[in-house]
Amino acid sequence: MHSETRDGMRIDWDAPIEMSDGLVLRADVFRPVGEGRYPVLMSYGPYGKGLAFQEGYSTAWTIMAAQKPEVLEGSSNKYQQWEVCDPEKWVPHGYVCIRVDSRGAGRSPGVLDCHSLREIDDFRECIEWAGEQPWSSGKVGLSGISYYAMNQWRVAALRPRHLAALMIWEGAVDRYREASRHGGIACSFSKNWLEMQVKPLQHGRGERGARSAVTGELVCGPETVPDEELAQLRVDAWPSLINRPLDDDNYRDRSGLPERIEVPLLSAANWGGQGLHLRGNIEGFLAAGSQRKWLEVHGGTHWVEYYTDYGIGLQRRFFDHFLKGIDNGWDREPPVLLNVRRVDGFVQRAEHEWPLARTRWTRLYLHAEGMALRPEPPTAAATLDYDTMGEGLSFRSAPMAEETEITGPSALRLRLSSRTRDADLFAVLRVFDPAGKELLFYGALDPKTPVGQGWLRASHRKLDAARSTPWRPYHTHDELQPLAPGEPVDLDVEIWPTSVVVPKGWSVALTLLGRDYEHGQDSAALSNMKNPMRGCGPFVHDDADDRPPAVFDTVCTLHLDPADPAWLLLPVVPEAAKEVG
Repeated sequence: MHSETRDGMRIDWDAPIEMSDGLVLRADVFRPVGEGRYPVLMSYGPYGKGLAFQEGYSTAWTIMAAQKPEVLEGSSNKYQQWEVCDPEKWVPHGYVCIRVDSRGAGRSPGVLDCHSLREIDDFRECIEWAGEQPWSSGKVGLSGISYYAMNQWRVAALRPRHLAALMIWEGAVDRYREASRHGGIACSFSKNWLEMQVKPLQHGRGERGARSAVTGELVCGPETVPDEELAQLRVDAWPSLINRPLDDDNYRDRSGLPERIEVPLLSAANWGGQGLHLRGNIEGFLAAGSQRKWLEVHGGTHWVEYYTDYGIGLQRRFFDHFLKGIDNGWDREPPVLLNVRRVDGFVQRAEHEWPLARTRWTRLYLHAEGMALRPEPPTAAATLDYDTMGEGLSFRSAPMAEETEITGPSALRLRLSSRTRDADLFAVLRVFDPAGKELLFYGALDPKTPVGQGWLRASHRKLDAARSTPWRPYHTHDELQPLAPGEPVDLDVEIWPTSVVVPKGWSVALTLLGRDYEHGQDSAALSNMKNPMRGCGPFVHDDADDRPPAVFDTVCTLHLDPADPAWLLLPVVPEAAKEVG
């Protein structure tokens, strides 16, 4: 470790934190110059505490600077790092910021095993270490996006003595349903993420890795270890994921236990986070055992809002109240703050529950005649075939007679058969203007995404009756129920929450596919993502082992029956509460 005073901060580089098994993790500690005891904001993860945001995620940095120039103001930006707070925006306000390289990553040695039980226990020990330092007030808050948020749901369940507050910004809670297998279908993001964002920052890459632009030190440690040795020091989660189609202890050990959380928390979700950064923040908020919990939902680019004046202002009020004891009115804030999405931006609104109590749960029935969504069931039976790798089936509502807000979770009920023993169903909620052009929103990672998405593998259709609601079917994923070719089965599909105010004259549509949605326009790319993004961001389902063409490249049949009609359930919000902001 070496220490210095620069840019108005005392900085301890590579501070050692010894774990219970004797391994020493390394942390950078940014603290105020003045003597005293200060509350701590901590992050713990595998992205290399010495890697500059601008270097490791160049396109993301460029996008953020263009979208929100305010992020760059009030800071030299020398200490900016991917998905964690900028110490220059926090230390002057009386906080200590600590970044810990997780076991096996960056400058911390050991076996790299992302989201493992050992990693979470390390995190707990780091929290206790921080709370006992002479410059610490004894209160530790956790802050960060994505990976740094996901592990908060887990470590908080261990109830560390010095843990005082959680800022869980766009992070999944359920490893199976949100991060690995959507509706039972394997999402390739995990495989590509390990290759693109984790392995390049494994401890031991040494000279093959980056150097810190601030300290000149090697981001991945001083030693350069041969690739074959590095492979032995790394757990590759993808094989276990692809070989485990059902929810089991492997997934549950890597999922949060929000019901065990007791400390105050603010869960910040993103409407555009279809595929990873949405469902968990809402489900975790609902399940959290804490009596002091808040949900905020925003839109826009995944990594940007956290760094904006809005995001930092929200975080600072929360942490000032719970880590500094400042009576700033936070405890009197309504529990839900929504940035309701309109075609031309967002309108902020405070609410008191989720889903909204005044929701009109509205069924739109699927009609073969005119391929329509209508408020009344069909009167005649019909069957519709579609090629699962083709354009699928699309049903559209009549133009809205008035402006209509849809905010909340949606659900789909239908009967489907396949010519093989299984089928993957991709349900896409869409909005079209009067000219027939689809409204595409800026998603968390992909700049062009539909309004909402849901997924279900037909053999995973078994429901948990105790945990299901009419608007959020909950599947057990504990047994396979293969299809008999040609025999229809009932499917209940969860469509992740959304928010959109549909203008008068516009229409809502539902598209059923056997593959990932694509918008058909120019694709987008990020330097830290492997594939071009065409409407689903990096959250695609293209693994041939999980989706063998002999099973999933087939023809499915939608069965429409007046006696048991297919329907889409939408959360229509009739009148707005008082808007804020």
